[in-house]
Amino acid sequence: MMPPDHPRDGPDQPRHNARLALACLDLTSLNAADTEADIAALCRRAQSPFGPVAAVCVWPRLAAFARSHLPTAIGVAAVANFPYGDADINAAVRDTAQIVQAGAQEIDVVLPYRSLMAGEDRAASQLLLAVRRACPGLLLKVILETGELKTPALMERACQLSLDSGADFLKTSTGKTPVSATLEAARIMLGAVAASPAARQRVGFKAAGGIRTVAEAAAYLALTQELLGAHALTPQRFRIGASSLLNDIEALLSGTAEPTPAPRNAY
Repeated sequence: MMPPDHPRDGPDQPRHNARLALACLDLTSLNAADTEADIAALCRRAQSPFGPVAAVCVWPRLAAFARSHLPTAIGVAAVANFPYGDADINAAVRDTAQIVQAGAQEIDVVLPYRSLMAGEDRAASQLLLAVRRACPGLLLKVILETGELKTPALMERACQLSLDSGADFLKTSTGKTPVSATLEAARIMLGAVAASPAARQRVGFKAAGGIRTVAEAAAYLALTQELLGAHALTPQRFRIGASSLLNDIEALLSGTAEPTPAPRNAY
């Protein structure tokens, strides 16, 4: 898929953004009571009439089921150390091993953000390094939980620890805390990737939590293009983790709904 000239410009840009958001979507179901029937429905939705999503994101216990219900073109991501981000390395590695054995392609691991907030950088780093070693060859997305970190200094430190530990993506949030993805946090995270010679052409960004409309997604597309360039607007470098965003994408592309206006502070 060719990147847009600009994620906001032109009369057809909302539909262009919708198609791009669809291709970069991690369609997510992480409810505690999720069943195989729920994930079967998720996998059907992932094969949209307008094209496939990038991946589905599920619990480790449902990763093998998801993999068996999807074509190979759609990835399976599963979460580790989720959602609390504890510093228990053994538990995080057990999650990771289960995901690897399930045949999933991607792991979304929660950085031990409370350890980081307490000044225990080493505990956070050791867990990430252990998870990275446990999933060679798989795409590793590190969830920073930026809504809990709150300060730019802590977010920047979380970015650096994640990059140093071999992260392939920096991800904003679990979606399980009061504050999820924000453009302010995204700018810090994308800036950290752009500032790193080792990361700027390789590491991606994932916005997750609270993104429900194409207009909201477009703000993250625009920011990613601004800081990493248009070549980063691909599923290999950009993802949106959401469950309800697909509703707005399909409504817009089918012509049953007009584009939702962007929030006033979106850009």
